[in-house]
Amino acid sequence: MAGLVKAKKYDWKDSNLSLFGSDLERNVKKAAAETEKAWEGAGQKVGLQIWRIVKFKVVDWPKQDYGKFYNGDSYIILNTYKKPEEDALYYDVHFWIGQYSSQDEYGTAAYKTVELDTLLDDKPVQHREVMNYESEMFQSYFPTIELLEGGADSGFRHVKPEEYKPRLLHFHGVKKNIAVKERPLSKHCLDSSDVFILDLGLKIYQWNGKTANKDERFKALQYVQNLKSDRSGRPQTDTISDDIPSTHEFMKALSDDPPEEEKEDQDTSFVKSLFRLSDESGKMTFSLVSEGNINKSMFDSKDAFIFDTGKELFVWVGKGASSDEKKNAMTYAHNYLMKTKHPLIPVSCLKEGSETSRFNDALK
Repeated sequence: MAGLVKAKKYDWKDSNLSLFGSDLERNVKKAAAETEKAWEGAGQKVGLQIWRIVKFKVVDWPKQDYGKFYNGDSYIILNTYKKPEEDALYYDVHFWIGQYSSQDEYGTAAYKTVELDTLLDDKPVQHREVMNYESEMFQSYFPTIELLEGGADSGFRHVKPEEYKPRLLHFHGVKKNIAVKERPLSKHCLDSSDVFILDLGLKIYQWNGKTANKDERFKALQYVQNLKSDRSGRPQTDTISDDIPSTHEFMKALSDDPPEEEKEDQDTSFVKSLFRLSDESGKMTFSLVSEGNINKSMFDSKDAFIFDTGKELFVWVGKGASSDEKKNAMTYAHNYLMKTKHPLIPVSCLKEGSETSRFNDALK
């Protein structure tokens, strides 16, 4: 696998989501969506469908790779489901942005998400997901989420085991929520409360931290077995403990240099905030409604609202909202987040009457 070398991290503070919510984007016609070959069969039956953005195009993502996301890419994920005792189909559509995905890929993913929403008669609930800050809903779709180095523009390809560049994979979580993330080849990344896999192509080590839980150990073991199977049984595998000597091949493959930290500022003192987007006065205004305890009575069907919980942002569109309010709500939400200390939180766009349990719980 080819990794990204000194790739440019997406600068969320300077980003401009001009396509999302613009007149151009909102005027995408259903007929245009129907000409997109990637959408053939989209949302026709219950299940998950995933596409990757490659050079402005929507490309099917192989089902065997569902749950794998490369940090240099952007993806569109459609979940089609039915409610108990109902025949109607319901949808959640997410666009997921890797930390090294280009602004062109980000914009294309956002634009195409709206196009897919149009094709499905505006029924889907739209969501924005950002790498390492995925919503609980998004995480629930996959037994394991693997965050890997690389992407379409990095020349990612299937290679022979003997050609593999070493990878260090970190397994962390409990029960079904085990996240798998590729980490720098550094001894400083090791944590005795988790499990790590060192993939050397023809030699694979599973390093079990002394306080790692059984779910992490089991998930890592499954991963090793799948790697070996994918490579026709050629790799040798070994399970080791965290007290191996520094002379062990596992430790020799790792650097003594600490990796660069990529932590985002977090606003730990944040209180819930509700904002109104309205053009009732003849011009578009964006104003604070309330902070602290937010309840449903503060929402008005005539307008659109942006509800920031600090951990997730909801765009709520009233049934009587004007066309300008509807088409500008996501843009205002995005621009608002760029001015906060938590621009990477998930964003969901909800229509009045189709509120999710997460939205209702946040009002309590």
